Amino acid sequence: MGISYSLDTEKIRLKNKKTPLSFGKLLVTKPKTKERKVSPLITKKEYFAQLPKEIKDGFSELQIGKHLRKAGIIKACGYSCLSIFQLLFLLVFQYRNWYHALQSKKAADLPGKDTIYRFLNSSTYNWRTFLLSLSSEVIRRVKQTISKRRVTVFIVDDSIYSRNRSKSVELLAKVFDHSTRQFVNGFQLLTLGWSDGFTFVPIDFALLSSANQKNRLNEIHSSIDKRTTGYKRRLEALEAKPNMVLKLVEHALDKGIFADYVLMDTWFTHAPLVEKIHSKGLFVIGIVKQLKQRYLFNGERFTLEQLYRKAKRDIGKKETLGSIHATLHTGLPVKIVFVRNRNNQSEWLAILSTDTTLSNEEIVRIYGMRWDIETFFKFSKSFLHLAKEFQGRSYDMMISHTTIVFTRYILIAWQLRKAEDPKTMGNLFLFLCDEVKEMDFKTALLQLISLFQTLAEAKVYLSMDIFQCQLSNWITSLPRYIKDCLHISVCES
Repeated sequence: MGISYSLDTEKIRLKNKKTPLSFGKLLVTKPKTKERKVSPLITKKEYFAQLPKEIKDGFSELQIGKHLRKAGIIKACGYSCLSIFQLLFLLVFQYRNWYHALQSKKAADLPGKDTIYRFLNSSTYNWRTFLLSLSSEVIRRVKQTISKRRVTVFIVDDSIYSRNRSKSVELLAKVFDHSTRQFVNGFQLLTLGWSDGFTFVPIDFALLSSANQKNRLNEIHSSIDKRTTGYKRRLEALEAKPNMVLKLVEHALDKGIFADYVLMDTWFTHAPLVEKIHSKGLFVIGIVKQLKQRYLFNGERFTLEQLYRKAKRDIGKKETLGSIHATLHTGLPVKIVFVRNRNNQSEWLAILSTDTTLSNEEIVRIYGMRWDIETFFKFSKSFLHLAKEFQGRSYDMMISHTTIVFTRYILIAWQLRKAEDPKTMGNLFLFLCDEVKEMDFKTALLQLISLFQTLAEAKVYLSMDIFQCQLSNWITSLPRYIKDCLHISVCES
């Protein structure tokens, strides 16, 4: 775009109908070409991204915009990333999915389809950094309302990310579904979450394809820039699950997120992984299978079945059958608690704990917190449309979509926490209120009835000392608010 110079002031005034810029006798005018207006971001009211009050307060309180910027999720022009993120966040609550949004009466006010898909398909956005930053913020706020004595846990589990109707999805693979015992087209969604027994927060995830090339239907697209975070996450998709579990835990620790225990099911509780996690300063509690793995006991090697026969039996206990202290072949001491299988009363299950100081009941109670992640998967798939909202072929789209679904769950969990726990309202409530309820009156009463029933059915003579010991253990497990109502203390029999 050039600049024209003229000394004829009158001609220019008549021609352009504008007062020219004058510097002495030299006149500087702009050419006739239409000016290009380049605005960094659209400033008009973006009605499509208007949040309901409850969600808006959560977005503001948790500083979603700040976490997006920290992860490099920004744009130089057009609609802001925050407004697009808010629109995608609200899809499940207002439009069900993007297709229904385009068919709605508000379709004219929405951004173009290309705008949305460019946002979701970007390989430069670091969605892991965003999710870790957001989850650490929520966990920090939750920890301010709980006692330091309260047990917190990391929970590891995987779930099927199904794409059974697709054929051209990047890194699509045949993966084994444990629930149906069949292979399906899709991915393994490996997830790491944090819980205090009341609030579950998803921290990080990996969308795994298959480490076996024979099971992969498609490979990484050759057009992907290898310097981007998107390419790095594609390489993660080819990792073995135990390796990725360790990496997810390391990501959380590097972000400053800590917990007392790591809970796992049978698919992850193997000696090498348990040893590596324990080396990070974390205790492990998980179900173990009756495999070929051997345990050291009194200098000899035994199977899990043989250890069960040698375990010290729990008298008067209905759920726990016994326990034994042993050592893994790596040299790590463990405690194995044998519990009755609720699905089959004639069978038993074994729970391994690297914290050998815990009682049998406490190991079982802490492991029960692992159910939070099962609830999370069910809720995310059934109500938050995980793996259902977008059917794109890009691996980046699946990563961004999954992160948005996890964000929905985090905000709902935080709003529920604030509604149920008065301590989130300020320091006054923090000091006056008890811990969030882990147990209600009904559960406590059922436990007491179960205790009496078990003692009554015992085929051995029970002295008063044994009875008082069992009752004392029950009282100890009660939350403080129940003890206060009953006017009892731990030391009372």
